[in-house]
Amino acid sequence: MKENYPQDMHQPETISWHRKHLLDIDDFSISEYDLVIKTAGVMGGILSRPIKKVPALRGRTIATLFYEPSTRTRSSFELAAKYLSADVVNLAASSSSITKGESLIDTLHTLEAMGVEIIIMRHPLAGACHLAARHAKSSIINAGDGGHAHPTQALLDMYTILKHKPAIAGLNIVILGDSRHSRVARSNIWGLTAMGASVTLCGPRSLLPIGLTPRHPLYSKIKLETDILRALEGADVVMALRMQKERQAAGLIPDIREYVSQFRLTSDRLAVAKPDALVMHPGPVNEDIEISFEVASGSQSLITEQVSNGLAVRMAVLYLISGGSKE
Repeated sequence: MKENYPQDMHQPETISWHRKHLLDIDDFSISEYDLVIKTAGVMGGILSRPIKKVPALRGRTIATLFYEPSTRTRSSFELAAKYLSADVVNLAASSSSITKGESLIDTLHTLEAMGVEIIIMRHPLAGACHLAARHAKSSIINAGDGGHAHPTQALLDMYTILKHKPAIAGLNIVILGDSRHSRVARSNIWGLTAMGASVTLCGPRSLLPIGLTPRHPLYSKIKLETDILRALEGADVVMALRMQKERQAAGLIPDIREYVSQFRLTSDRLAVAKPDALVMHPGPVNEDIEISFEVASGSQSLITEQVSNGLAVRMAVLYLISGGSKE
């Protein structure tokens, strides 16, 4: 498939970024979304080469600071930084002075004293990355904060959709599962609606957002649905969310078997969507719970492609946050 993205790393139009941090995308302009997506296209071109490494961030030091376990996001950011020739420091809460009581602010200052310029941070508490940005001299990139936001996941999802659809505007997109507690859903809702998509959130009533009153800025842009067949009818994109075990423990769903019987994305249910509907999932997938194995591995599934596209998007974010190539 042909992509209409620039392939020259040094084209001046790809550098027009004014944010020091990437904390959320709820206040992004359309031009900012476009810039990230176009720059990710450049990075995708680099990743298609036999030798993927470029010197764009040579001499820069980047740290990953994760207070929660992560495989995909953390390794994706680490590889992205290394492909751009940055030096990378990895810090996990379970194996650092954090376990001895060191505060978040102290940890940030320690990293900065070592010369770290960009800190990629995941934290279980919503707003922790905003707090870090207020106290840090380094740039902060939010890799997920509680149930609040996961901006690079939403950006890579948008980038993935645009590799298969001419535009996001006008698409009917269904987000299936626990959208009440999902940072992935929240960031995607902001990004997709800003780009002109119609978004339907489908799941048990106990897992759908609350407080969506007429005064809410998204009130007229999203639809809540508890019937999966009604939600999927005519859908262009279906994005299933990972079901967290703690939702059952909290009594928000009767049990996993009940959820599977009502909301698992199967071939029969997907058949009511458009014939060329795309299937997505932020991963990791609970096999045969959110999506049947047949659908997850089928021709409409972009789950594996999302992982590779995440690398290009995170390269783009690091490149833009750093101010672009200094070569």
